[in-house]
Amino acid sequence: MAITISVLDQSPIYPGEMPEEAFQHTIELAQLSERLGFRRFWVSEHHDSEQVAGSSPEVLISHLLAKTERIRIGSGGIMLQHYSPYKVAENFNVLASLAPGRVDLGVGRAPGGLPRSTQALQQGGGEASSLTDKIVELDQYVHNRLEADHPLTGLKAGPLPATPPQLYVLGASVASAGIAAELGLPYVFSLFIGGDQAVALDAVRTYRSAFNTSGGKEPLVIIALAVIVADTEEEAGELAGAQKLIRIRFASGKTLTLGSREQAEKFTRQSEESYTLEEREPEITKGTKESVREQLLALAEASGVEEFIVTTNVQPFGKRQRSFELLSEALAEVPAEASR
Repeated sequence: MAITISVLDQSPIYPGEMPEEAFQHTIELAQLSERLGFRRFWVSEHHDSEQVAGSSPEVLISHLLAKTERIRIGSGGIMLQHYSPYKVAENFNVLASLAPGRVDLGVGRAPGGLPRSTQALQQGGGEASSLTDKIVELDQYVHNRLEADHPLTGLKAGPLPATPPQLYVLGASVASAGIAAELGLPYVFSLFIGGDQAVALDAVRTYRSAFNTSGGKEPLVIIALAVIVADTEEEAGELAGAQKLIRIRFASGKTLTLGSREQAEKFTRQSEESYTLEEREPEITKGTKESVREQLLALAEASGVEEFIVTTNVQPFGKRQRSFELLSEALAEVPAEASR
């Protein structure tokens, strides 16, 4: 089975660095991804964070499109719960008009920040709609096919590009896979957030079995995962360090996974719900290029997924670049029988 690699970058701000340096790293990584022949390069959305610079993916995508020539650029993802689908469609239609055929629009359901930033983002937002309803409306706007019974029928999210942005639903649960399947949209399972390969495989099966094929659509599923490739197994382990995922379980039944106990404690201080914290090891595919290749081929075989979106959050930046170079070499060396 042939494997296609794409990249998700979160513009991390390393200790001692400024946001300007984080963005410069993102630019250089996008250009490296293009040189290595990766399919797409996505950027994330985070708010009220001192560790991550990317609070406005639309703006960053525009700059990255200008700094690259061929690779697809997109969001991983826009936190649609905060925004008007109409305005998101306008933003991405502008991007798709500036760079025809190169723009992806990934949308997610996570808050992307702390309760105070969510409150600020949604200030004056009026009556809330469900995420599913917002995705449906966004899809209608980007394809200029608002339904006849919509209260704003006839409205267009201009400009209307010749090639609309490609819409993806992002998630880390079987429930999000079901939403994507029902809507007949491409789906990305975030294994680096969910941290459970069994859940990922279940979500992929659910998505494919429940996919709405009306209109001639076919299921398209991608897995996003953390990958670290180094010259030795020992170095890969050192680069991975003591990373932890902290899952917050609220009394209401909602869950949220964050990358550090500090982030989790800051989040819960701003929340009015009672909660429990659960620490778990992150799911990281790591090792030499030979062992990482074997792990990716095994996951591709188990899931039937042919594209992985890879995030690699290690420092210094040169090691992050080296990891992607080794990953490219690893997959270029896949034996012919493994690619069938």
